[in-house]
Amino acid sequence: MKIYTKSGDKGETSLVYGTRVPKHSPRVEAYGTCDEANSAIGFALSFLPDDESWRDLQNVFHIIQTKLFHIGAELATPDGKKVGWPIQADDVTFLEEQIDKMDSALPQLTNFVLPGGHPTAAGLHLARTVARRAERRSVEVDRQEAVNPVVIQYLNRLSDFLFVAARYVNHKLGKAEAQLHGEEKSPDA
Repeated sequence: MKIYTKSGDKGETSLVYGTRVPKHSPRVEAYGTCDEANSAIGFALSFLPDDESWRDLQNVFHIIQTKLFHIGAELATPDGKKVGWPIQADDVTFLEEQIDKMDSALPQLTNFVLPGGHPTAAGLHLARTVARRAERRSVEVDRQEAVNPVVIQYLNRLSDFLFVAARYVNHKLGKAEAQLHGEEKSPDA
């Protein structure tokens, strides 16, 4: 299979079932942003230490990255057409269970956390912001054409998961989280 088809050279792309749309259409923006979030997750995970103590978390992320791929396919499917692997309520529940599991191992959050710490955690914070944008793009599509409401729920919960996962990675690796405090003094003060 060739990677390039030249069919998009004039600013259009095909949705599932062959419908042609402009590359700037809300659907393309939504599934493209899911792809971006998936790539950001993969990049963040590339910094994770390669040892057995991280296998469970890596397995969870494998499931999440697969689900993001399915969400992208669902968003690339025109309204009214059959979706191959629709996201379901159980998928959202899975994320919530993972959030609760990691959160129980973390110190209580008392201030806003600034993104950073270990490169994996910083990357997960970046992925979190991309997931939020994917959610916003999906809501935009939903205003024009029906989107499975669980897609929007999943993306919302995914950003929560990524926030907690970033904190979890920093905590497990002994990296302090930079916290935002009331009024900061400038370095010159």
